[in-house]
Amino acid sequence: MAEHKIVFLERESIRGDFRRPDFPHDYTEYPLTKPEELAQRVRAASIVIVNKVQLRGELLATLPALKMVAIAATGTDNVDLAWCREHGIVASNIRGYAVNTVPEHVIALTMALRRKLLAYRRDVQAGKWQQAPLFCFFDHPIGDLHGATLGIFGRGSLGEGVARLAEAFGMRVLWGEHKGETKVRPGRTAFEAVLREADVISLHCPLNDATRGMIGEAELKQMKPEAVLINTARGGLVDEAALARALKEGWIGGAGFDVLSKEPPREGNPLLEIDQPNFILTPHVAWASARAMQTLLDQLTGNIEAFARGEPRNRVA
Repeated sequence: MAEHKIVFLERESIRGDFRRPDFPHDYTEYPLTKPEELAQRVRAASIVIVNKVQLRGELLATLPALKMVAIAATGTDNVDLAWCREHGIVASNIRGYAVNTVPEHVIALTMALRRKLLAYRRDVQAGKWQQAPLFCFFDHPIGDLHGATLGIFGRGSLGEGVARLAEAFGMRVLWGEHKGETKVRPGRTAFEAVLREADVISLHCPLNDATRGMIGEAELKQMKPEAVLINTARGGLVDEAALARALKEGWIGGAGFDVLSKEPPREGNPLLEIDQPNFILTPHVAWASARAMQTLLDQLTGNIEAFARGEPRNRVA
């Protein structure tokens, strides 16, 4: 009889080859799992593999066989970690797999916005270049990365990766202190000072009670009028309605987002209504290069095998 029953709830959410763990087990995978399908699919599982499906304490309490939640992502806000800790359920996440792909996406968004690529592309499509009296035109002021100031909130592997690329372009990097923190740690800059000084702000924070809504109307109005806000972390870090107003009314220079507060945004979102060349929205794909996804899957198998050996790693609970 197999020692473990493993259920992978969202296999289609990650492309690549998933190597099955090297110990006796029963394995079931589902392409996707809807909320109404969840309880039935996990009821006998000892190990549940989850990416974005919500695993709340009310459900976890009904799973007597559960021993491990293997999170196939770095973010953990979809899993009730407090319940897991209280009831001795191991939860492990994925770390370091996106240290190249997410920073590259951040820099791509930053360059496109600072250099006004979408605005100039739109003008060319509209025939403006064809009618210009000179060989070029200067309707959209271009900002270099070199010499600009980048403020980063979140000093994990992704924030560090962005800093390395930014410094290679000659940017000055400020590491932001936690919002509301009166004591500024060595090597950090006060939260409000980063808002005021940065030409580009990039968010790399987890989503929790302390960070939810950390950038709202007040913070957006403290930023430079030409500043750019980049968010490849979690949509809930930013008040999306306030950002939509900021873009429409010109409080800031632009924004590049890869995340929204609810994904997919089937019920709409204020940012989906923004049709301006100073706003870029991508569908949560900053992490999803082919190499990064394979690295994720390999680490996922390793996390599960480490747990089965009695040596759990990458624990978040």
